[in-house]
Amino acid sequence: MKQTEKEFTAPKTRPVQVGKHLIGGENFTLIAGPCSIESQEHLELTAKTVRSMGANLIRGGIWKLRTSAESFQGLGQDSFHFIRETLKKNDLSLVSEITDPRQIEEIHDFVDMFQIGSRNMHNYALLKEVGKTKKPVLIKRGFAALIDEWIKSTEYVRQGGNENVVLCERGIRTFETATRNTLDLNAVAYVKSRTHLPVIVDPSHGIGIRSLVPSMAFAAAASGCDGLIVEVHPNPEKALSDGQQTLNFSEFETMVKQLEKILVAIGRPLDKT
Repeated sequence: MKQTEKEFTAPKTRPVQVGKHLIGGENFTLIAGPCSIESQEHLELTAKTVRSMGANLIRGGIWKLRTSAESFQGLGQDSFHFIRETLKKNDLSLVSEITDPRQIEEIHDFVDMFQIGSRNMHNYALLKEVGKTKKPVLIKRGFAALIDEWIKSTEYVRQGGNENVVLCERGIRTFETATRNTLDLNAVAYVKSRTHLPVIVDPSHGIGIRSLVPSMAFAAAASGCDGLIVEVHPNPEKALSDGQQTLNFSEFETMVKQLEKILVAIGRPLDKT
């Protein structure tokens, strides 16, 4: 017999361990850092600053898939040595995007969570490869993907034996052009009510306008997500990628203070371990 909405019971979220932190546990997870790692000094300054302000995990791109071939594509292998050094020295856990199966082995020893970007959500060969590892995987929703397609993309990872999967809503492409994307918070509530998967939200890509990122972060937290991933840079105007949607340190600090008030109200305190 078909379950009615009244009879439906949401599955319990299964937390995913990333470094020393749980995504999907009792506390709220905050991931922050630059879109792209630009230098050792840039990574260390940004990582230490956002960590001191409440971020649990650090984000930073080593490779970047860009629409224009002329845009900054990331430092790649040239950054490996100083990323290892910086993370070890500051006891930090990094979330970083991989764009090619060959990169898995290259960064496996120092990246704590593999991010699958929106352009690669349908790259099933890549999903199968990360499924062969035990490394946590963050899958961003494709910018034109149905919720069902997004959920099913996790099956390619899990069939390989890797159950450490987290979904990330990052906005979808609609007819609206006032903002970069349309942040679909319906998807957060739907996935949380239908699956055991932790869900985080990327308000930076979701709206693409720096001044509006905090508002969407607050709305995302209230919608029931398990965490946020936010782009932060010491000087967004000079960022090599996505500066228009990136918060500076002061803006991030203000956002976190306001966010904590919302988290207290909904009974989901920020993870400060």
